[in-house]
Amino acid sequence: MSSHAREWFWIGFGLIGQLMFTGRFVVQWIASEKAKQSVVTKSFWVFGILGSSILSVYAIYRKDPVYILGQVPGIFIYARNLILMRNTDRAAQGSKG
Repeated sequence: MSSHAREWFWIGFGLIGQLMFTGRFVVQWIASEKAKQSVVTKSFWVFGILGSSILSVYAIYRKDPVYILGQVPGIFIYARNLILMRNTDRAAQGSKG
């Protein structure tokens, strides 16, 4: 792969990550509009972890410490929120039956 093609690959890869990261706000907004109140859905955290992971890889490729420090911690925060949601769902199912 030529350096020009490689550069376009990485730009496309980074844009996909940014679109996923932005997508989390779109799904959260739609869910909140449907509920007529502010809600944060599981998909918000899934989009966040996927987008942040892709953007972290992109930032590491670019060797951009500011971008790396801005994205990598979010992966752990989003994962922790998904774990909390899973635990809440399990507890709710356990109390039903």
